[in-house]
Amino acid sequence: QVQLVESGGGLVQAGGSLRLSCAASGSIYRIDNMGWYRQAPGKQRELVAIISSGGSTTYADSVKGRFTISRDNAKNTMYLQMNSLNPEDTAVYCCYVQYMELVMRWSRDYWGQGTQVTVSS
Repeated sequence: QVQLVESGGGLVQAGGSLRLSCAASGSIYRIDNMGWYRQAPGKQRELVAIISSGGSTTYADSVKGRFTISRDNAKNTMYLQMNSLNPEDTAVYCCYVQYMELVMRWSRDYWGQGTQVTVSS
């Protein structure tokens, strides 16, 4: 069993900032990729950013230069610093981890419940 605890969402005015966190715990031997996806009402889920265990990052074009993804491997925790937010960033943001399970060492994916980010104009 794996648990993902997401925090940091909320309501912010356009131009403001928020910092999301995602802490993973449970039957984990190793976490490989971690990432954030988002889904706005009436739209498909889209990738926001992904970070590998070595720190390599990938961003959606729409957030490049505004969002920064990072992780603390010792704490199995990932962060998303979001600056210069605009109303188009309003969505439910979900944490994603690709990990190796502790006992059988199988590779698995797991998603968090999501945290709401609302940007007012």
